[in-house]
Amino acid sequence: MAPLRLQIDGHRFRDANGREVILRGINCAADAKFPASPDLPSHQSERFFDGDNVSFVDRPFSATDAPTHFARLRRWGYNTIRYVFTWEAIEHAGPGKYDEEWIDHTITLLRIAKDYGFYIFMDPHQDVWSRFSGGSGAPLWTLYACGLDPKTFNANEAAIVQNTYPEPENFPKMIWTTNYQRLACLTIYAMFFAGKEFTPNAIIDGKNIQDYLQDHFLSACKHLAQRIHEAGDLENEVIIGWESFNEPNRGIIGWEDLTGFPKELKMHKGTAPTAWQAILLGAGRACEVDVYDFGGMGPYKAGTELVDPEGQQAWLSADYDDTFYGFKRDPSWKLGECIWAQQGVWDPKTDTLTNKNYFEKDPRTGQSIDYEYFANHWFMDFYRKYRDAIRDVHPEAILFCQPPVLEIPPTLGPKDEDPNMVFAPHFYDGITLIMKKWNRLWNIDVFGILRGKYLTPAFAIKVGESAIRNCFRDQLAAIRKEGMEKMGLRPCIFTEIGIPYDMDDKHAYKTGDYSSQTAAMDANHYALEGSQANGYTLWTYVATNNHEWGDRWNGEDLSIFSEDDVPLPAVPPSAAQSLSSLDRSSPSYSRSLASEAQNVDPSTLKRSLTKDTMTSSTSKTAPTEDKAGYRAAEAFVRPSPTAVHGDVLAFGFDLRNATFTLKLRALSPTSEDLPTEIFLPEWHFPRDASVIDVSGGKAELFAEGEVQVLKWWHAEGEQNISIKGIKRKMAVYNGDLSEEEGYLEQCQKSTCLLM
Repeated sequence: MAPLRLQIDGHRFRDANGREVILRGINCAADAKFPASPDLPSHQSERFFDGDNVSFVDRPFSATDAPTHFARLRRWGYNTIRYVFTWEAIEHAGPGKYDEEWIDHTITLLRIAKDYGFYIFMDPHQDVWSRFSGGSGAPLWTLYACGLDPKTFNANEAAIVQNTYPEPENFPKMIWTTNYQRLACLTIYAMFFAGKEFTPNAIIDGKNIQDYLQDHFLSACKHLAQRIHEAGDLENEVIIGWESFNEPNRGIIGWEDLTGFPKELKMHKGTAPTAWQAILLGAGRACEVDVYDFGGMGPYKAGTELVDPEGQQAWLSADYDDTFYGFKRDPSWKLGECIWAQQGVWDPKTDTLTNKNYFEKDPRTGQSIDYEYFANHWFMDFYRKYRDAIRDVHPEAILFCQPPVLEIPPTLGPKDEDPNMVFAPHFYDGITLIMKKWNRLWNIDVFGILRGKYLTPAFAIKVGESAIRNCFRDQLAAIRKEGMEKMGLRPCIFTEIGIPYDMDDKHAYKTGDYSSQTAAMDANHYALEGSQANGYTLWTYVATNNHEWGDRWNGEDLSIFSEDDVPLPAVPPSAAQSLSSLDRSSPSYSRSLASEAQNVDPSTLKRSLTKDTMTSSTSKTAPTEDKAGYRAAEAFVRPSPTAVHGDVLAFGFDLRNATFTLKLRALSPTSEDLPTEIFLPEWHFPRDASVIDVSGGKAELFAEGEVQVLKWWHAEGEQNISIKGIKRKMAVYNGDLSEEEGYLEQCQKSTCLLM
């Protein structure tokens, strides 16, 4: 086994030479959520329910196209990939039937990625359980194993699925997230994490449904890990670790009263049945349910609607053929009946709720269940099994532990002491994500509200773009701090963060004006840099993204790349020359890719600016001087320290002024062959136009292929560097502010909160 390329030192990452590494990464890719053959994005209905006969080969892209995509991502400064795959990709054909062709394809892509020097960790991705419950992740047969009939969900709203939506092009924005509150997911997550406690009669193949599902998931992931191990040249060299189950959810576990919602749960959109109404709808009964819309300050009740399934149950009929998948279901688990009626939660004969508090307490201990209790018990029980399964194959794997989103992380004790564990939270600006609009006037400190920081929600409102940016930064810093307090001293990586590109009804696609996207993307990166997190993986890169369907999944459009947009121009081939002729006899120097070196004094280590002449040769609509363009690449293609001799104390990129700063502390001077290295994109820092100030030492610009790197040799102690590039004209917001001013007035009066 190869030695570790990346090691953990307390709460920092180090390379094999002891330099601190900041993971600047990307999720690759969102279209790995659905099959490639047949190509089944979430707006496609044909062959949707033929879930066994699919293939994910060529996700996230073909082996032929992989070099193009990996080279582009490296050119944009990414050194890390969160490699998205699904349980369905491995085991879609049926229980225990693994798709070895897809695994071969995955290994091929990982080997190609290795040539580009990426750090990669594997992400077994899921959203609201499965494509067949409106998300991604688990195979179709798992829903049948749980006793559910996904073909009826459109009628009884056990899940809202774009593939079966009457007009998929009009699928409501981000409504898929409400599936977490609908019957299918409420049931499946309860079974997956705590079936032994809440569905004790759900026995299949001699196991409780909890063990049945978990064992299959763990075995599938372990099989993939084993195949990667057997490849012989990937572990530690390119595969640094594995993330746990993406965005785990407790389902109905811990709900105090089935006739209402937990006080923490305020994300409603569209029809919003209570758990009790969801159970009745799943039994084919008609219910009048509340309908919510989403305004400036979050969801608000907009009316009611009669939902009538016309007798179509969400449960498999009594004559369902279990032998199709080889299921051996215990006779005590009666198909054709609601599983919750079988637990005595309600009486189908009278349609009365008999135990509205069934999920309130842990049946084993009698203790009340909240999110923190769930994380410390059922989530950690599962995580330990996952950790042990992966480590049984890859003992040195770094485990990226992802607790439930924005919830209090588990409190780790001695039995979970693990020096190779990373805290892997997610963060999205919910206002922008749900509204698909960048509001420059105000935003909300959601995390502060969740943690009881404010006496009243009104105090959580942040007014003005500077306040919004600082609010994002402070939220991320608070999440990181809480993770260290609960989980111990360890690195923190935000493995998902991103923005929607189809803001303002796709205004940018019609005009080429990406100013809102640039501002939102820059605000998120400003927050990441200021939070002192050890890195991130931006959501997302999708090679097949287009303006019509976005990421081609549930109406999302968060990809930094699109077939219909102009990519940021590449560094010209002439930049690939070496700078070995630099005279290092000077006590300090700065060097771009000019023909001659300049030896200067440390206090005046500067370069004059020259005009950047890069242009795009593409035939697609190119940005103009007064409009931001390139799909907001100006904001995400940004400088970052990649290998720091010493400890990073602070760093950040001021996009408006094109200035990057880094502060570090070194215990010893850099050696000749191991300087501090900074990715410096030539778009912002043209090779013949950089202004560099250092506290001391020597600095040199190199072109490594199409990647421009600044190498800095410095002394011990605290050191500072400032690099100034080309200030490009930032686009102004040309929209109508009256709408946002109306939102501001609303937020001052409203008590409705975004969760």
